Amino acid sequence: MSTAQIPVIPTFRYRDAPSAIDFLIKAFGFSEHMVVPDGEGGIAHAQLTFGDGRGMIMLGSARDDEWGQYVRPAKEAGVNTGGAYVIVEDVDAHCEQARKAGAEIIVKPADQDYGGRNYACKDPEGHVWSFGSYDPLA
Repeated sequence: MSTAQIPVIPTFRYRDAPSAIDFLIKAFGFSEHMVVPDGEGGIAHAQLTFGDGRGMIMLGSARDDEWGQYVRPAKEAGVNTGGAYVIVEDVDAHCEQARKAGAEIIVKPADQDYGGRNYACKDPEGHVWSFGSYDPLA
């Protein structure tokens, strides 16, 4: 994979990164690309891919380090300051899969004026995710 294929990669911190990885795979359909344990039960760094592998997120365990002073899990920070939008083919089926896996649906699937259909949810640690069929690059 070259960086030309993946120009933007969202990053997250989780209090329980191993459980978050399991959730992201089960609920949203991500796949493990690389997972590096930190030797203390957490995750030093993980890369998860989506779809054909051109979509990717990176994550790690929340910790008090230089980056940790700026990036915290949503529940710990008390607010979301960002999120991720992921393109999926079947929005309704994806939403149901996420709901069954424990995602909190905060915006139900709906057709959008600008085209496509989308929904939004929170993962178990409060990060906001949007999934939709609209492809702004198409």
